[in-house]
Order: sequence, then structure tokens, then C-alpha cells
Amino acid sequence: MTFSQTLVPYIVLSESTINPGDTVVRKCEVTVEKPSLILPPNLPQFEGFEFEKEFSEDENSLINFLLVRGVSFPSMKYNNKTLSLDIYEGKLKDAIGFYLEQLQQEENVNTGLITGPEDCWQFSVLIFIASQIAKNADTDVKRLLEEYRKKNFL
Repeated sequence: MTFSQTLVPYIVLSESTINPGDTVVRKCEVTVEKPSLILPPNLPQFEGFEFEKEFSEDENSLINFLLVRGVSFPSMKYNNKTLSLDIYEGKLKDAIGFYLEQLQQEENVNTGLITGPEDCWQFSVLIFIASQIAKNADTDVKRLLEEYRKKNFL
């Protein structure tokens, strides 16, 4: 959403490292909040992504990790909430088919279906969120300019 916070529900499917042949299913949602403060560029805030283990020594180390790899995010707050963590008893390919069919039957066009390694599922989610932001950037700029024109020409 251009002028308000955006709720992005998603399902992440990962091959289980504990039970080979099974699939880990995370049903989550990310809230991308509209910034209320002007923040320095390339200083996003990530909450609920469980990065504490990998990047515990310095809160900026995650941002540096991403920047070194050419990944940057708009300076907004990204809050991830895990709604459920389950096991699908079957291979990843079967789980993808199952959840894809379920989303299609529900006509759910708002929930993303993501696959990625279990030990770094957070990066799969961040790539998904970044792609959604990039996909909507043109529309958001047009809306911002339209809103600016309305306010200045009324």
C-alpha cells in the first residue's frame, strides 16, 4: 500500500533437515510499516526474522551483509510474525502442489508461496518482499505524484 502499512501473508516451504523426505511449512505474515520518521537511506529495520543467532554481535551486521551482496531495502520497518510452524509429511515437490492447489481453490491471490532452504528461510522471505516492493515501485511513485498534485492544485 502506498499510503499505509502493508500486510503480506506468505507460506514458506523447506525441505526438512531433521526428517529427510518431509517439508517444513511456515505460515507467516510480514507487516511493512509506512515510515513515520525520515530514516537514513539503506537503514531498514527487521523484526521477527530470527536473525539473532547469525547476526548477534552487531545490529548493523545484517544490513552490511545484505549491502555487500548488492541487496538494499527501503528504510522502512519490516515486522515478521510466524503464525504456524508445521510439517507436511511428503517431499517438497508434493507440498508445493498441495499448497498451490489450496491457494487456488481459496482464490487467494494475496498469499505468497515461497520455497527455500530451511536454515536460511528468512533470506527467501526478504527476496520475496524486495521483489514485491520493486514490482509496485512504479505504481507507488505515480500515486505519490498524483497525491502531491491534488494537494498543491486544490
